[in-house]
Amino acid sequence: MKRSSRLVSLTNFFLENPRQHRNLPYFSQKYNAAKASMSEDLDIVDQMFREEGLGYLKRTSGSAGGVMFIPESTHDNGLEFIEELCKELEDPIRILPGGYLYMSDILGDPKMVREIGRVFASKFSDMDIDVVMTVATKGIPLAYAVASFLSVPVVIVRRDPKVTEGSSVSINYVSGSSRKIQTMVLPKRSLQEGANVCIIDDFMMAGGTITGMVSLLEEFNANVAAIGVLAEADDEEEERTVEKYTSLVKISDVDLNTKKIQVLPGNFAANKK
Repeated sequence: MKRSSRLVSLTNFFLENPRQHRNLPYFSQKYNAAKASMSEDLDIVDQMFREEGLGYLKRTSGSAGGVMFIPESTHDNGLEFIEELCKELEDPIRILPGGYLYMSDILGDPKMVREIGRVFASKFSDMDIDVVMTVATKGIPLAYAVASFLSVPVVIVRRDPKVTEGSSVSINYVSGSSRKIQTMVLPKRSLQEGANVCIIDDFMMAGGTITGMVSLLEEFNANVAAIGVLAEADDEEEERTVEKYTSLVKISDVDLNTKKIQVLPGNFAANKK
């Protein structure tokens, strides 16, 4: 195989298999090439990943040494994407009765959702995360996007138990926005004891839903490694029940009379990794 073809194949392999460790002999056998040649190829791929802001190749030495691709978006690229997202959300036609915003089109856009997943994964890339958790239903595409870059499974919390998922653990929690008692359910087989969990949600007002998921994780003796929220409401009247989290955008003001929406970058912008 020519080097040009090998470089294309290597690049595709890493993009399709993020965070999967492979040693140098694996690539030498796969491409029938000398270790020295493969090492040079890996240097070239690594350089291009870094220049394009896609991530980098993490190299380890020794008998168990090898390489894995860590997908990341640079902080500046993340900020640029968030600015575009803010402009997209400020469109007046998104205003719904009650001051809510229509966001289903964004959550249904594969390209947009994938980039959201990349930005979150970049923020959490140096953390020890075993699984991504979300609550049905709007957070599901975001959770899968983040999990694809972290190369971990997804666990979905539901409101009602499913007979096909076996025995479950359920808790009651107080919704932060409506102050109503609601129920969360998670199958026992879906999460291992002591797992490090990244919670992903599409929108947070007071944080009641996320607090409920945190309480549910306590029943599994699991750990909250990170919390990511696509959009948070900037409501001074609501007491926030979640302290440590990363938000991409903040809905600062929705004026139903003037049909104006003010959307600002979330705390991701201020907290540079």
